Amino acid sequence: MPPGADSLPVSGPASTAASAPISRSAAPVASTVVPLTQPAVVPIFQTSAFDVPDLDTLALLARGEAVGHIYTRDSNPNHAILAESIAALEQAESGAVFASGMGALSSIFLALAGAGDHVVIARALYGRTRQLAETLQQRWGLQLTVVDGVAPENFRRAVTERTRFVLVETVSNPLLEVADIGAIAAALGKVPLVVDSTFTTPELIRPCQCGAAIVMHSASKYLNGHGDVMLGVAAGSAALMQRLGEATSVFGFNANPFEAWLCLRGMRTLSLRMRQICHTTRQLAELLGGHPAVRRVHYPLLAGHPSRELAERLYPDGPGGIVSFELLSGGAAAVNRFMQHSRGIPFTPTLADVRTTISWPAGTSHRFVDPDERRGLGITDELIRLSVGLEPFDQIASELTRSLDLLRS
Repeated sequence: MPPGADSLPVSGPASTAASAPISRSAAPVASTVVPLTQPAVVPIFQTSAFDVPDLDTLALLARGEAVGHIYTRDSNPNHAILAESIAALEQAESGAVFASGMGALSSIFLALAGAGDHVVIARALYGRTRQLAETLQQRWGLQLTVVDGVAPENFRRAVTERTRFVLVETVSNPLLEVADIGAIAAALGKVPLVVDSTFTTPELIRPCQCGAAIVMHSASKYLNGHGDVMLGVAAGSAALMQRLGEATSVFGFNANPFEAWLCLRGMRTLSLRMRQICHTTRQLAELLGGHPAVRRVHYPLLAGHPSRELAERLYPDGPGGIVSFELLSGGAAAVNRFMQHSRGIPFTPTLADVRTTISWPAGTSHRFVDPDERRGLGITDELIRLSVGLEPFDQIASELTRSLDLLRS
């Protein structure tokens, strides 16, 4: 694990805001005294706006010459602290916070590209990411090139003088193709590389340190880790994060302060969770690979996976908590029977909860992808995506084995 990833900074704005005087009309004068103590946990700033004392202060805030906030759609202490924390974890200059992972991606497209511009994306991406790019292609006239595979040279050849950025995932959803972020960034030269690192988190890789211009996460997943937040984050240079922040404010992709607070709480245990999840996932991948009801297992550290050599170099402890596997036969009906048997592992169309869950990519993450293309990507009707939680290995293994055995009875 990268050093120092389990420590989160607490920013200056939080401590000063926490001790700010309450309005005289709402509390005794004594409440304006600055306390000698500060809260051990960052407070929740559940407010839509902030009182500004005068126009001079307003001008300073508008020019960025003073620390403070005006309107929560633009900024909020909880947003700022989370942004600083993700920037610190990613070892990037600055961060930004959004209402969801798709909000982060939408802000990136809106901030970096416009009508007629060119964007290059990997073919193996989360289905909604592909849908977003194709929607902008249809409505804006965005020029879009979809690159097959994760070879750096493929991306370099796709770049034109109008290319505004290239988008890849560290580990693809759901087949776990591994991208060599450093090699791709080097091949692109000055063209910005945007990396979705949701599956891997800064505990396993820090794309900005590998040459990426922007790293983003669906923070609803591992960063929060408890299945109770809808949030997105990004990190990169201060200039790029300012552009993303402007798009977020104009288009209303801002996050809720309470959700940002919950994510900060979850990030305190990120290092411990990822270590345990990676260990259990590798064990389960090996178990699934030996079961007669399973045709194929998609996990980069298994023998035969096309990304194994790269995965062993980049992710020696494992590339996160996802393993996908295909049932031997039977299509969606077989998946349905497996889910009905597997009552101890719920079907949930997301991932990275503390619980182990299963999902069916053909009908969830990639249901908006053309069926023929989906199958061409290798996302078959028999494919199941397993998101490994924090339960003991023996508990998860017993439930999977029992459910798979029942398919053969």
